[in-house]
Amino acid sequence: MIKETADALVSTGLSKLGYVYVNIDDCWAEISRDDKGNLVPKKSTFPSGIKALADYVHSKGLKLGIYSDAGYFTCSKKMPGSLGHEEQDAKTFASWGIDYLKYDNCNNDGSKPTVRYPVMTRALMKTGRPIFFSLCEWGDMHPAEWGAHVGNSWRTTNDIADTWDSMITRADQNEVYAEYARPGGWNDPDMLEVGNGGMTKDEYIVHFSLWAISKAPLLLGCDIRNMTKETMEIVSNKEVIAVNQDPYGFQAKKVRMEGDQEIWAAPLSGYRIAVVLLNRGPVRYPITARWDDIGLDPKTVVEARDLWEHKTLEKQFVGNLTATLNSHSCKLYVLKPIA
Repeated sequence: MIKETADALVSTGLSKLGYVYVNIDDCWAEISRDDKGNLVPKKSTFPSGIKALADYVHSKGLKLGIYSDAGYFTCSKKMPGSLGHEEQDAKTFASWGIDYLKYDNCNNDGSKPTVRYPVMTRALMKTGRPIFFSLCEWGDMHPAEWGAHVGNSWRTTNDIADTWDSMITRADQNEVYAEYARPGGWNDPDMLEVGNGGMTKDEYIVHFSLWAISKAPLLLGCDIRNMTKETMEIVSNKEVIAVNQDPYGFQAKKVRMEGDQEIWAAPLSGYRIAVVLLNRGPVRYPITARWDDIGLDPKTVVEARDLWEHKTLEKQFVGNLTATLNSHSCKLYVLKPIA
């Protein structure tokens, strides 16, 4: 399955768009370590071991991610955690050619994540191999406030589910920490549910737009071996991905909330601004983005690019921009000052 997923990332063209990590989650190891205390890949699932798998994934130009936990067991309780074995496990991961580690917070000794997580940070650094360190303590101790010294991303929320309410509340919780995000350290509101079937197309477009403008890691949570055309169109939107990957790395903030109508905005490189007009409510409604809310002089003339329609609007805008939106839908524009 993991090899098929790697193959699919390449054959669909997604890897060329930047989707290069193939990440293994919980349950990949045997319940017991070997007689030297090393983690042992599950024989039934990984008969050739993890290193052979990493070699295969690397041969496709991709990277391999793995999972562990800052506790005695992982969340599933079906494999050991890395608490007390940080250096040994980091060495193991590096020797296998691992590129990414998600580090969970279950079944720990009761000490704070701020004590346990840096131990793995130091262990990973000691290996000499660059391994992206994804902290997953579910936002319990405001990891945005300390995560930049410890890892490369940090979950700001509990696990996401494939529903509108779950998705939108994760976006809300993540937005609070916008000022802490920067290149090398990102707020993580959990993976993308696009394509799993629990939301409408419009809701998935909102999901992808908010994750993109929030500079969240874009981790596909659907089976990419069997994606529909609709799902592929959403997750492969180059213009939206470019907003997510903008070199400035500024995370969007809500600049105005009026009931169910919201404006999210983030500065982009090249004097541009990304703006989401969002209708969270049950009825169709006109929504206006005002220049003084999004950081533009009210007299500025802008050109507006609609990233989901892939077109630059013919009209130029001064002072504000209005769109009428259906329930649970959004517009994502990039505004470029021209006068």
